[in-house]
Amino acid sequence: MEPSNHQIIITGASGFVGQNLQKHLKDRPWKALSRNPSARDLSYADFWQQSDLSFDHYIHLAGKAHDLKKTSSEQDYWEANYELTRKLYDRFLADPEAKSFIFISSVKACADRVAGWLTEETPCTPETVYGKSKRKAEEYLLDNLPEGKRVYILRPCMIHGPGNKGNLNLLYAFAQKGLPYPLAAFSNERSFLSVDNLCWVMLRLMEEEITSGIYQVADSGVFSTNELIQMMAASMGKPARLLKIPAGLLRAAARVGDRLRLPLTSERLQKLTESYKVSNEKLLDALGSDLPLSAEDGFKKTFEAFKG
Repeated sequence: MEPSNHQIIITGASGFVGQNLQKHLKDRPWKALSRNPSARDLSYADFWQQSDLSFDHYIHLAGKAHDLKKTSSEQDYWEANYELTRKLYDRFLADPEAKSFIFISSVKACADRVAGWLTEETPCTPETVYGKSKRKAEEYLLDNLPEGKRVYILRPCMIHGPGNKGNLNLLYAFAQKGLPYPLAAFSNERSFLSVDNLCWVMLRLMEEEITSGIYQVADSGVFSTNELIQMMAASMGKPARLLKIPAGLLRAAARVGDRLRLPLTSERLQKLTESYKVSNEKLLDALGSDLPLSAEDGFKKTFEAFKG
């Protein structure tokens, strides 16, 4: 794909996805919109005040994700995930040069638990304030779709890659230390997404005339947590150690962890063992091709980054 000369404005450029996206932009001109701007960034205050600033493409990565430490208020989520999105989108609508708006939502804007496959047609019933605030932002965009401009709501599933911090790191620590994985009694199937594939999708959406709307983003294929442990161990040349402790005993231990704030909590146990299958068929049909990185190759790249 040839680099374009289009100007891009990005929120959340310093985050996990944003840092990886910067590597993919190469010589495409872009600016970061930041609350604590560096010399090359643009502050939110300046951006809101200077109504004559125009950009071809708006990429909205900023938002508030799950708060594992439980220190955030519900208002924090609404301000970060809905109010900021609404304000930025209004600016996009008023920008005469703007061509596309890419909003990173989440599959959790639709459902916290999935029976079978999650698709774009699945009725949305988010349960957490995170999911509800993301869904409210989606609805605002969908209710105000403009003519002559493209609007993309991307719903990624669990994203991984260099710089990732999350439950995959916890799993990798088990494999790296040679500790037995104690949750092998659970059988699940999950979708994952390489951050490189997500960045590639965003570049394609800026460059091509693809229909506006909601698109789920996931690598092709699903994996159990036990398979992930085996792949991690293989990447280090170690045998995988899978320990099948009875599921009922682990759930009881997790409830104790809830009260004592131990590493194993009910929420973490659910995230590590639940099934969550995300269909990417609509996206692949719109792009006319598969994603460039296979799920297996994406995991290999992430595991190599964990070694560093």
